[in-house]
Amino acid sequence: MRKLLDRSGGQAPDPPPVEAHTPVGRWVGRHALLLDVVVATAVFLYDAMYVTSLYVGFGTVALPVFIALLALSASICVLYVLRHAAVVATAIAIFVAACGYIVLGAGIAPGPLIVLGASLYFLSTRVDGTWVVPAVALVVAWVIVAAGPVLRSGYLRIGEVGVLVLAVVFSATVGLFTQARRRHVARLRELNRQLARERDARARVAAAEERARIARETHDIVSHSLGTMVVMADGAAHTAETDPRQAALAMARVRDTGRDALTQMRRMLGVLRDDAVTRAPQPGLDQLDRLVDDARSTGLRVDATVEGAPRTIPPDLDLAAYRIVQEALTNARKHGGPILSLVTVRVRYGDDQVELRVTDDGHEPDATGDDEGGAGHGLIGMRERAAAYGGSLTAGPRADGGFEVTAVLPIGDTT
Repeated sequence: MRKLLDRSGGQAPDPPPVEAHTPVGRWVGRHALLLDVVVATAVFLYDAMYVTSLYVGFGTVALPVFIALLALSASICVLYVLRHAAVVATAIAIFVAACGYIVLGAGIAPGPLIVLGASLYFLSTRVDGTWVVPAVALVVAWVIVAAGPVLRSGYLRIGEVGVLVLAVVFSATVGLFTQARRRHVARLRELNRQLARERDARARVAAAEERARIARETHDIVSHSLGTMVVMADGAAHTAETDPRQAALAMARVRDTGRDALTQMRRMLGVLRDDAVTRAPQPGLDQLDRLVDDARSTGLRVDATVEGAPRTIPPDLDLAAYRIVQEALTNARKHGGPILSLVTVRVRYGDDQVELRVTDDGHEPDATGDDEGGAGHGLIGMRERAAAYGGSLTAGPRADGGFEVTAVLPIGDTT
């Protein structure tokens, strides 16, 4: 029954408790029950003095009525302490007990008046306005009816009764504002937690994207540089006895390639150690000639052409285009097979896009078109790079033999 009274009939759910942020507030929160007991005891003693004056001083009540009034005062104070357990039920019980004062002729006693005002405030902080308005009306009616005998005896004036009525309305109004503030604070805290969760989620996504970017960069650096070094070292080993000078040049090229790879790897590790590290300029399509020369130094025939006027494009997009061409050359050298004789690189600048096309005349790669038997990350990384900038990449065998990689990257209007 108590739960039914507390949770039905339009009662709003209790707002989340507002955490205290001051030493006094925290102390009050820890000792709330003790403070309620102290307040209830003080109110009972005050009310007992008033009831005693009616019995001993004025002689307006008999002994049974005096005892009944003390019992009503004690029950009202106990109900005040227990108000947290059942908000509506205790408020109704307190009002019924306060009406007993009117029935017994005690008039507007301080005990029920104080507890009714406090209960009305507490009720207003826990329920919606549909319950508060009739509760205020009932308490105001109680004040007017209970003040009747005192008004007739001249101990109380009509203006003072009006002040008591305003105090009742004020306590309910303060309670409603307190409830609104608590709910507003609760909504702000929930919004803050939601924003914090979204911030953490964005940070995790950004970290994952950065890890993927670094993984792609590392793959491209290691795959291209080590592939070049292996091919050149293998050539040097075969010509070491027959052509020592050519072998020495090949090993010098291996050395330079290794140093360049170490420099780029140190740069990537620096990014991992400190996001604020100043990074050296990243390679772009303006270094296409160097990339082609590196591929030619391994004995691979590479023809490169640039169509259209070279455009200034964003550094990240420029790096992505460079890496796509680099990875396509690496895959051609690794998977072109023994009949591979020519790799063609074509870069075509359009009005709002740049097209990259790398073709070879080697044998058809594995079914996945990826390196390392489909287990590597070459074509996957190229597709991710293109997709990251709103572009597209297609790769597959050519109709007349060989393999082709085509990437289209939007560059927009950079004029």
